[in-house]
Amino acid sequence: MSLKSFLPGAAWFIISFFLLALPGDDFPHSSFFDIPFFDKYVHFTMFFLLTALFSFPFFYYNAAGNVIRGWFARVAALVILYGIAMEFVQRMLSNGRSFDVFDMVFDSIGSIAAFIAITVYYKNKIGPNRNRGRNQN
Repeated sequence: MSLKSFLPGAAWFIISFFLLALPGDDFPHSSFFDIPFFDKYVHFTMFFLLTALFSFPFFYYNAAGNVIRGWFARVAALVILYGIAMEFVQRMLSNGRSFDVFDMVFDSIGSIAAFIAITVYYKNKIGPNRNRGRNQN
């Protein structure tokens, strides 16, 4: 596992930081964004991707399965804390963004969903004798 494997997660972290810190008036206004609770879907998706992208490099970490699942849990917890912190940042910045507890809830749900998905994927990908995939000699 190299630092390069974390580049997609780091890039998405930077993008999400700027999206969450942008003033509310800078977002384009379109009828597409009038979908009920569209903001919550965006929060869910952003934090799902952030957790998945930072968890994926641990697939190739040479350790026991429970250690790797522990890393998945740590990543999910840190992403949830990041979501909570960003809501407080939005509260402190007077840029047309507001503090919303439901944003934190959907950030957390997205991160937990990614944790579950990546854990299930990892469990199904790794065989009982640590073989990855099928047809390996």
